[in-house]
Amino acid sequence: MSFIRPELQTTLWRWREVIGAGLVAAIGLWWGLHSFGVVRYLGYALVVLAAAYAVAAVQRVRFHSAGQGPGVVQVDERRLSYFGPLTGGIIELGDLAKVALEPKSHPAPHWILTAHGGQEVAIPVNAAGAEALFDVFAALPGIQTERMLDVLSRTPDARVTVWEAPQRRLH
Repeated sequence: MSFIRPELQTTLWRWREVIGAGLVAAIGLWWGLHSFGVVRYLGYALVVLAAAYAVAAVQRVRFHSAGQGPGVVQVDERRLSYFGPLTGGIIELGDLAKVALEPKSHPAPHWILTAHGGQEVAIPVNAAGAEALFDVFAALPGIQTERMLDVLSRTPDARVTVWEAPQRRLH
């Protein structure tokens, strides 16, 4: 039996990384203000590191969805798999050429991942396990995470390319 309402418990769990970063920053600030010597500087460094982690954690919360959509997303050893009721696919992360958001897909917007060979995998933004896509997208070279989150939050009228791989050249 829990003394916390389920909705509040879900919200706290979703924001757990941000709350943890805030607690670490508070400890660092305490050390910085009430200690001396090396511990004081360690405290201030801890505040800076916690602030940087909090920014990343807030981005992760903004990307997170309820996970009640169709299908399941799995990321295992640089291989992304989506198993859905009607579609699915597997794509190697090294072969990823383009990431786009298709807002007109039904029942929810879909991430469209395109490989260099032209293979496309469409993944609903609210599929179970879709939060793992944040780490996949954040690891892509040159991606603008804030732009990606902005596109996701405002749901545009047409397909928007969020990231494209740099052109491969022979010389």
